[in-house]
Amino acid sequence: MFGLATLLYVQRETGSFAVAGLVSAGSLAGVSVGSVIQGRVMDRLGPTRPLLLVAGIFALAVAVLVLAIESGRPLAVLVPAAVLTGLSMPAMPGASRTLWARLVPPGPRREAAYSYEAISLEVFFILGPALAAFLVTAPWPGTGAVAAAAAMVVGSIGFALSGPVRAQRPAPSDPAAPRTGLLGALARPGMRTVALASLGFGLVVGAVEVGVPAVAAAAGSPALGGVLLSAWSVTSVLAGVLYGMRPWPRPLHLRMPVLLAGFGVLVVAMALTGPTGSMLVLLLAMLAAGALITPQITAHSMAVDVAAPAGTATEAFGWVVTAATLGLAAGQSVAGVVVEAAGPPAAFVVGGTMGVLLAVVLWACRHTLAEASPPPALASA
Repeated sequence: MFGLATLLYVQRETGSFAVAGLVSAGSLAGVSVGSVIQGRVMDRLGPTRPLLLVAGIFALAVAVLVLAIESGRPLAVLVPAAVLTGLSMPAMPGASRTLWARLVPPGPRREAAYSYEAISLEVFFILGPALAAFLVTAPWPGTGAVAAAAAMVVGSIGFALSGPVRAQRPAPSDPAAPRTGLLGALARPGMRTVALASLGFGLVVGAVEVGVPAVAAAAGSPALGGVLLSAWSVTSVLAGVLYGMRPWPRPLHLRMPVLLAGFGVLVVAMALTGPTGSMLVLLLAMLAAGALITPQITAHSMAVDVAAPAGTATEAFGWVVTAATLGLAAGQSVAGVVVEAAGPPAAFVVGGTMGVLLAVVLWACRHTLAEASPPPALASA
């Protein structure tokens, strides 16, 4: 919600979507770097102190960004301020997923836990856009951005001070494991495969997030864009509940490429809306594609469990977030160009095709995860 609320806030204050987009891109770039750095620090020190520190820095960074916007500062000031907010945004996804790995034993129960966490994120994806769009109409358009930032700060502090988190200690590293160097967790081939899967997921989602509003606008119903994007999150939540109750039994190294390929194919099917922009066809295709969102997020989390080097779990989750964020930004950028050149349905064709192509690459790299996975007896212990 913070990203969208900030984008809308900047657009209202500057009157420029271009400026708002660049500020948003700066924040995403900061998140991409910050999630990995914070994850690496948490792996070494535990999550409590780093989270408390970055929560304070994030609050200050948001204050600086708001002051810059309100005082009409140029883009050269706004973008660095946005980058700072992204860098300092508390890396909660990685910290919480690492906690699940410590609280729940490997096997179906942990997979269900990851699935339900993905569901909780999807709930916010449903509510966030609506809240951001509503609050930007308040007397002060920055209300949504500040409210979202305050919620993040309070939530991060509450999480950091909770009993299970305070009891969490840095994971011991494996002395026999090879050194990872500057790449850290990404030095493992299996982790690079997981990051590639997350990148593909972000690419497809980014294309959809541009294509759907464009189709709605072309059909003369721009307000339906947000409703449709919320609709596929609803399906994702429902599918996530079922997936958490009975996870897919296929091995991870086979599951991830198949899920991404299916996701890409269903997104390509959204192009059947055609130039007339049939909202019913688009809705049905989105409902089908949404059912594969939570299973993919869950599979990425499970893959990190088996692919990350010992003592790097939080950083590894940070790389997954970084890959998805970069994919999201790239997918949105490519889709924007495609929409202008060939019309809204083409965004779905390009985005879905990119997902399918990366799924083929994942299939070719599947051995890197198969080699990292524990034997079935250990995985279900």
